Amino acid sequence: MPKSNPPDSNRRRKEAPAVMPSRGPGIPSLLIFWPFHLFNLFTRRQHLLWKLITRAAGYPLVAVLYGFICLAVIYGLRAKNYDLAKIHAMPERSIVRDRLGEEIGRIHGEKRSIVPLSQVAENFRKAILAREDERFYRHGAVDLIGIGRAMLKNLGGKKEGASTLTQQLASDIFQLKRGENRSNTLLQIDRKLLEIAIAFRLEAKLTKDEILEAYINQINWGRQIKGVGEASRIYFEKHPAELSLSESALLAGIVRGPDSFNPFRSMGAAIRERGTTLDRMVSAGAITTAEAETAKAEPVEVRPVGRRGTQESYAMDAIRRDLEMILEKENIELGGLTITTTIDLRIQHKGEEALDKKLNEVEHASGYPNPTRAAWSRLPAGSRKEPEYLQGAAVVVENRTGAVLAVIGGRDADESRFNRATQARRQIGSIFKPFVYLAAFDQGLRPDTEISDGPIEPGEIKGAGTWQPHNSDGKFNGMQPISYGLILSRNTMSVRVGNQAGIPRVKEVARMAGFTTPMPAKPSAFLGSWEASPWEVATAYTIFPNNGRRFRPYLISEIKDRDGNLLYTTPPLSYPAAKSGSTWSTSRILTEVATHGTAASVTRLGFDKPCGGKTGTTDDFKDAWFAGYTSSLTCAVWVGFDTPQKIIQGGYGATLALPVWVEIMKSADRLGYKAGQLNAKVDLLVMNLCRLSGKRATAGCREANTAFTDAVPADIALPANDLCPIHPARAQAVDESPPLRAIPVDESPPPRALPVE
Repeated sequence: MPKSNPPDSNRRRKEAPAVMPSRGPGIPSLLIFWPFHLFNLFTRRQHLLWKLITRAAGYPLVAVLYGFICLAVIYGLRAKNYDLAKIHAMPERSIVRDRLGEEIGRIHGEKRSIVPLSQVAENFRKAILAREDERFYRHGAVDLIGIGRAMLKNLGGKKEGASTLTQQLASDIFQLKRGENRSNTLLQIDRKLLEIAIAFRLEAKLTKDEILEAYINQINWGRQIKGVGEASRIYFEKHPAELSLSESALLAGIVRGPDSFNPFRSMGAAIRERGTTLDRMVSAGAITTAEAETAKAEPVEVRPVGRRGTQESYAMDAIRRDLEMILEKENIELGGLTITTTIDLRIQHKGEEALDKKLNEVEHASGYPNPTRAAWSRLPAGSRKEPEYLQGAAVVVENRTGAVLAVIGGRDADESRFNRATQARRQIGSIFKPFVYLAAFDQGLRPDTEISDGPIEPGEIKGAGTWQPHNSDGKFNGMQPISYGLILSRNTMSVRVGNQAGIPRVKEVARMAGFTTPMPAKPSAFLGSWEASPWEVATAYTIFPNNGRRFRPYLISEIKDRDGNLLYTTPPLSYPAAKSGSTWSTSRILTEVATHGTAASVTRLGFDKPCGGKTGTTDDFKDAWFAGYTSSLTCAVWVGFDTPQKIIQGGYGATLALPVWVEIMKSADRLGYKAGQLNAKVDLLVMNLCRLSGKRATAGCREANTAFTDAVPADIALPANDLCPIHPARAQAVDESPPLRAIPVDESPPPRALPVE
């Protein structure tokens, strides 16, 4: 009997479908392979055969398109990390000019000067496009035609790139090739795709002319030269607007191999590349064949060998140091500044010439015992050490402004970078004595007050112990007017003058005059047995022609950015550094130093204009100084060795330093810095004084024949009760007349005659 199925089983069998339903694509599959699913959707109704054919051909295309979209998104996002503002912020050299607009040099930034496209010769624009991207104005970020042509040539065995000018700019600006290993193909492909993505951003943001302008200012032309501005200036000593067709083609031609093809290294290679560029310009229709042949026949004239090297400059060294204090680091590195300085290149060059000429004369003197510059120059370049030959320095300052006109830090900045004008600190010797006398005049002493030139006795000078300085000539001349001690640089008198002024007062005078190193608190400092730089000495001496006022010395008067906006300017700044009466009195003595004192050879050397100054010579002739001034300028000159040693026997400041000063001042006077009348008018009070004490004369002074009449500047005049303590008998002031009045310089007492020695 047949078995019957349970009713529920039959029901389930009938309801079961004949075919299992197909499942749709999962969510992950849709997200990843959505282009293929979309393509399947469009082709699902096709006949089976056509569907197979369409999908076989379409899947690769979809894959390529999908890959392109993915890469575009990925590299587009990466490209956004690059700041396109860098296109307009290319570091360039800052131009430093002297006060007359002459270029002194270029500093900071990269070796580049940005030039607007409108200021570049049309020939060069045509040449660079013919050589680098002929279709630049007819394609976008990528040149598909160029890529196809390059592929065909590469298949034929001829290597050719297909990067557009925009791609090259992106690669250069953002240094995409930095650290790239040519053997790593994947990294090269990655860099190329990123380069293209950035190029698309550039094309979207900038016009073609803006891209071309950025490109020609970014290109490397070898020797670390960036941009057409510097390339034109360095190779041809021209502005880019002045480039000829031949020069334009040569510059455009060497871009692909700047270190191999530049004319300084290989003129033959440069000329060959020029010819190739001219031929391309003909093919592009930019010039005619006749124009190309004419340009090929043109001789190439580049900067002469003697002017190719970078010349160092002591003035530039000082300017660079000032800039670092004025500007932010970012401004310095970006460059593109125009820096106007106070330097006058005419005086700078004359000073350099005068210094080297004088030191050459010294080195060629018979029996000169020290190393010479000529002998150092004959040494092989590889064996030369820091020069040990005789050096010097000079600083020139404009009195009424503090503007520094010249900084001469040695004989040649290419041979020695050490800037002796600002960095060398040497014993200043007798050139400090005027500040000692100035301090004494503050305390009431007068030029005609008498003081002993005799030997210093042990214990006579406060704090000196048994120290007994002598005069350079070994002589002693008894009682003499104070002015005599400064005019003839008498050591014994100067120490006594300093002793009466007091160390604290002399030290304060030195500080206010601008000496940055504190004067040592010992009597030997009165004779300059401490150190200062020529810069300090020159700026301190300006208080004498300025009647006690000191102007802050400065080198940079104005700074503008690349757009002409004023970033920095400074007016002359001054302060009262000393009493006008004391500096006036000291200055009158210093003018006598230059007429019949230790600097009396000024006139014989050829400078016959009003001037004042002081010589200085340190022990054993190791340092020779002269610091002097006219009504317009002050100049300090130092001569010596970097490691102190005897220069020559008899190497006084008047012999070695003064002749350099004279040559500088003669040139300055001819150039318009006229040496006029010195010693401005001051209010003078005529009074009776005692020659021995310098105090108000009493009846006792008159009886002792020490009373004399003097015209004293009002601001340092002694009060009526400050009477002579040496002659107190009947201590009553002598009647004085006439009353206070202004006495012009030409009415003031004539120069004092020197006592007979």
